[in-house]
Amino acid sequence: MEQRKGIAVVGTLLVDNLYEISAYPAEGELTKIRSLSLSCGGLVPNNGIGLKKIAPDLPVFAIGKVGDDDAGHYALDVMKNAGLDVSMVRVDSEMRTSFTDVMSVAGGQRTFFTYPGASAAFGVDDIDFDALSCEMLHLGYFLLLDKVDAGDGLAILKQAQARGIKTSIDLVSENSDRYALVKPCLPYVNNLIINELEAGKLTGIAPTQENLPLIAKTLLEMGVIDRVIIHQPSLGLCATREGITVLPSCRLPKGYVKGKTGAGDAFCSGALIAIAEGAAPMDILELAEAAAVASLTAPDATSGIMEKARLLENIRKFDR
Repeated sequence: MEQRKGIAVVGTLLVDNLYEISAYPAEGELTKIRSLSLSCGGLVPNNGIGLKKIAPDLPVFAIGKVGDDDAGHYALDVMKNAGLDVSMVRVDSEMRTSFTDVMSVAGGQRTFFTYPGASAAFGVDDIDFDALSCEMLHLGYFLLLDKVDAGDGLAILKQAQARGIKTSIDLVSENSDRYALVKPCLPYVNNLIINELEAGKLTGIAPTQENLPLIAKTLLEMGVIDRVIIHQPSLGLCATREGITVLPSCRLPKGYVKGKTGAGDAFCSGALIAIAEGAAPMDILELAEAAAVASLTAPDATSGIMEKARLLENIRKFDR
């Protein structure tokens, strides 16, 4: 049997309409849009493009759903031009591509208005598993995909496991009790890669730095197969049944950070590359952090990410 290669990124796929406004208006008032731009977002493009930038020779398969509209065609073009295989992205002529309108005042906070669209309807029936030949499948975002949250996520993970494909998942940070929807999936997850808030919500344990080892052990006890990776601003942690590895975050100089959009996705992309290479826990954490740190140099999710060797050269310049 031919050895599988590559990683499939599965789930959220949307377009961001970015509007810079002069000021937020009061109800019933008008404000001027000073500039507008378009970008492709969600787990599928963020992680997929990040993976290709770190490891250009790695096959990366995009799997999601878009509408047969300008936004959907734009998203497909962006991913294809970045080197992703988009042949398994479903185009639904009866739905609109998911999108988010992002309103921001220069130097201030951003406000988001999102339309669930085609991604919300994405589910297990949209994946042709017989045509999928990869060694790893990364699925997300849970708590943002209606059908995935309603049981299709579990079905996708079970199908992948049955075919010998290693799995990982990603969540969105949400202040709710809906994390219970994710718990049945954990015994079908090889690699759980999440932040400390999501880890705390899954376990019911306060996500303090002191509690992170206990949280990670608890997630392994809840069924995660190979490793739990938790990232927070001050450190990264990787827990396996052999033990726990912690890597303190590097100290970045003032003015280094140009944007935090997609830093979590970049961390995940770095971790997945290292896992696919069979790296040790410390090396997994280092490449994950290196990708996240590089992503901070650009306002979008992927422009700052570089090939693996350059990422590691960059991260090793900083003190911890």
